[in-house]
This record gives sequence, structure tokens and C-alpha cells, in this order.
Amino acid sequence: MVFRVSIALVAALVLLAGIAPGPFNDVVQAALVEVVRSVGWMYLLIVFLTLTFLLYLAIGRFGNLRIGGEDAEPDFSCASWLAMLFATGMGIGLVFWGAAEPISHFAKPPEGLAPQSVDAARAAMRYAFFHWGLHPWAIYALIGLAMAWFQYNRNGRGLISDMLQPLIGRHHRGAIGHTVNIAAVVATAIGVATTLGFGTIQIAAGLQRVFGIAATVPVQLTIIAIAFVLYMASTLSGVERGIKWLSNFNLLLAAVLLAALLVLGPTGFIFDTFTTTLGAYLNQLVTMSLRMSPFSGSTWVADWTIFYWAWWIAWAPFVGAFIARVSRGRSVREFVVGVVLAPTLLGFLWFSVFGGTALWAQITGHADLLQALGNGYETVLFALFDSLPGPLLLSIVALVLLVIFFVTSADSAVLVLASMSTDEAGDPPLSRKAVWGVAVALIAAVLLLAGGLDALQGMITIAALPFALLMVLVMVCLYRVLDAEHNRQRRLAQRARHMVEAWIEREKAAQEETRSEATRAQDLD
Repeated sequence: MVFRVSIALVAALVLLAGIAPGPFNDVVQAALVEVVRSVGWMYLLIVFLTLTFLLYLAIGRFGNLRIGGEDAEPDFSCASWLAMLFATGMGIGLVFWGAAEPISHFAKPPEGLAPQSVDAARAAMRYAFFHWGLHPWAIYALIGLAMAWFQYNRNGRGLISDMLQPLIGRHHRGAIGHTVNIAAVVATAIGVATTLGFGTIQIAAGLQRVFGIAATVPVQLTIIAIAFVLYMASTLSGVERGIKWLSNFNLLLAAVLLAALLVLGPTGFIFDTFTTTLGAYLNQLVTMSLRMSPFSGSTWVADWTIFYWAWWIAWAPFVGAFIARVSRGRSVREFVVGVVLAPTLLGFLWFSVFGGTALWAQITGHADLLQALGNGYETVLFALFDSLPGPLLLSIVALVLLVIFFVTSADSAVLVLASMSTDEAGDPPLSRKAVWGVAVALIAAVLLLAGGLDALQGMITIAALPFALLMVLVMVCLYRVLDAEHNRQRRLAQRARHMVEAWIEREKAAQEETRSEATRAQDLD
């Protein structure tokens, strides 16, 4: 039922956007304005609550509990595990926004700051850290931990509805559970398609920059078609082969590009930017987390922060399910630190290198990235490369990186969507993977046709709303099951300790009796 209804809803979305792209985008934008005006604050509050809850899990009494049971061992090495987390969770987005977002904030800064000022540059980096730091990974970690725990510790099916079983009981397999799973599948499909849309736009811009191929709509559709073939081939090879190998290779390639820019760019400036921005980020974390603009009427928070939070929330079922699949054997503390802290630090380094270099190039006059920004976010990265030695080589490496990130995100998404729309645990049928592979490609294509970035951003913000509310219930349920397991293990430990103490007492008594008998025997002698 979940599969049929989800596919029907996705098909209806594709049909509407394909037949009437203009009116469809108008409706999306009108709905987006209403959502932001009415419940935009809720996105900020729920995400901040999620980060606080994950911090409690990491340092609290549940930290030593282990996914899969006390004797479970990890299926992947730490390096492969972190590579898959990073590639699946944020790959395309980091490449797309690494230079473009700080430049955009520099041109149109938040908090009423003067455009293109020193304060605007500081705020640009601080908000880039904020949007790609602890908060999104906390969202992923919450859903990933909950799915992993219910799947490996409570024999769940790997479905979103299973995580609500402590609250709704047997209804998690009934109509309520089906509704929850359908909402999660549709939101995930739209979230993944949004990211693939971003990747398509930037790959097209890179082809234009490197090979002179105009970034037209037919070119974008061709990119989606080619990527479809690649990610379906990777999906069919399984997690242990295609997805794992591509993730490891892509992390290595990303490290090469990062190191090249670190060496070719203003190295000292980059490290200064990293430390300064990290301090400002930590100092203003709570303020940024809860900041709206009710008095000024500015739309900056809605355009950026709320969009990002909705994007991460819509991606959470997909990334969470994938994280759960590869995280068996990790303790709760290890899981939270690995999923939240490690990728966050990598993201901070990425934005310091790409965003710091971009701001340096703009401020010092080495490149006019504001002009490039006027031609589209996707052009900023390649315009930055033009101001550095070896621009062609850097652009080619970035293109390869984008394509592989595209494939790793899409193949993971197809696998997860097929699993989430299947009642049985385990590897989903091949036919179901194929259907979702086609669906994801079609959604990305029609949203690009309907309105490009505006349609992508609007749909993601709206689609994430039901799942944002669901995250609150997931926190309640996860706390309950972890608390129950902690108490169970504590009772078992107390029982074992009492048994040991009783055995020691018996041994002492036996030894005392032996000594007494020996003493009596000596007295008789």
C-alpha cells in the first residue's frame, strides 16, 4: 500500500508540474509564503531541540548502549563509515554552495549588516558554518539512530512508522503507520530530487565553463538521464560494493580538491578564517538557532535558514535510513559523535577553504565573483577557479566530484526509498528499485522545468512540514526505548553483581569452614 500510494502521489506531482509548469510554480510559491509566515518559527525550534536532545544522548547515561545489542560489531571500518556518511549526507550541496553561499551572504548579509562590508564577510562565513554544521547532522543523527535502534534492537522493518510504536502501539502496522510511511517516502523523494536538481544545474554550468556546452534545459535533462544510468548501476551492485567504493573514492577526490585549493589559495587567510569563524559560530550558536525577523520584515531567514532546515528534514528519512543501514555495532555515543561532530568539522574545513578563498578573491580584487553570482549560484565556483592557477584542471576535478556525488546520493536514495516502501526487512526487490530510480529522475527534471531553483526550494520547504512535526514524536519514542534498555541492562548488571557477591560470600563461608575444620583437626591431634 505504501509503495502504490507513494508512487501515485509522486506521479501526480510529476504530471502537474510537467503539464502546467508556470501555474504549478505559482501555487508552490504562494504555499511557501503561507508556510513560512505561519509556522516558519517551528522549523527553527524543532531543529534546535533536536540538537539539544542529541547532545544529551552523547554525554548522558545512554551513551554506552550499542546498536544491535551488547555484542554487536561494526560492519564497516571507521574510515569507510565516515566516507559514506559524508558522501550521502552533503556531497553535492557542499560543492554547489561552498563558494556561492558565502559570496551571496557577503552581497546580501543578514542581521541588517551593510553589504560587502567586513562585518558582512564575517557574518557570511558564520552563517555558512551554521547552515552546514551541527544542526543538519543532528537531524540526520536523530532519524538514523532511531531507525537503527528499532531495526537492530527491536526487530523492526526499517520503516519510519516502526519508530512510533512506543506511542501508537500496534497501529504502527495499520492505517496510521501507512500514512506516516507515505509522508516520509514522498518527502524523501522530493528532498533527494531537490539535491539532484542542484547538482544537475552545477554540472551543466561546469560543462559550459570547461567544454563550452551551453547550459540549456536539454543539456540538463541529458545530464539527469546519464546520471540515471550510472546511479542505477551502482544501486544494483549493493552497499558493500558500488556505494562503498564510490564513497571512498569521492572522499579521496574531495580531499585532493580541498588540498589543491588550500595550497593554491591564501593558506594563512583560510586558517585565520577557520579559527575566527569557529569561535564566532560557537559564541552565537543559540542566537542564530532561534533567530527570526518579526520586526524588520526581512525574508532572509526564510530564504536561507528555514529553507535549509526544511531541506535537511526532508532528507532525514533517506539519510537516516542509510546511516542506520551502515551503523550496526556502534554505541550511541560513538554514533552521535561520528554522525554529528566528524562531518561537521569536515564541512567547516570545506567552507573555510572554498568560502574563505572566494571572499578573499572578491575583497582583494582577484576575481569579480559578485558578477558571477548575478549569472547564477552555480557559476561562482568555476569563476573562482579562473582566478587560481590551473583553472581547467580544477574545474574538471570538480565536475568529476559532482558527478560521483550525484551518483552516490541517488543510488543511496533509490535503495532507501525502495526499502521504506517495502513491508519486509532486508534488500528490496529489483523492480522496486528501478521504479524509484525513474521517479527520482522525473521529479528532478519536472521541478527544473517548472521553475528551477525557486521551484526546488519551495517544494522542499512545504514537503518537510509534516516530517518536522514527526521528529518531535520520534524524540519521545527514542527516549522511551533507550530508557527501557538502560534500565534493563542496569537490572541485569545488578543481578549479576548480586550473584557474584553471593558467590564470593559462599566461597568465603566455605573457606572459613575449611579453616575451622583444619583447626579442629589440629586440636584433636
